[in-house]
Amino acid sequence: MKPIFQIGKGEISENMIASVDEALKKRGLIKLALLETAPYDAREAGALLAEATGAELVQCIGRRFVLYREPEED
Repeated sequence: MKPIFQIGKGEISENMIASVDEALKKRGLIKLALLETAPYDAREAGALLAEATGAELVQCIGRRFVLYREPEED
């Protein structure tokens, strides 16, 4: 699985949270990557996004992490 989002030097914005939320609605399981300039480590960024989207942080390895939330049915 390849990361579908990258987090860079800026803060995690409302737009980023909305995009991650939308991806979780459709896919359920997503991988994200942090660039070297990111002000967070993977565990911090994952915890922030998990809390903001109602997802679970299921894995952190290096500068990548995986979030899971039950996908919504149409």
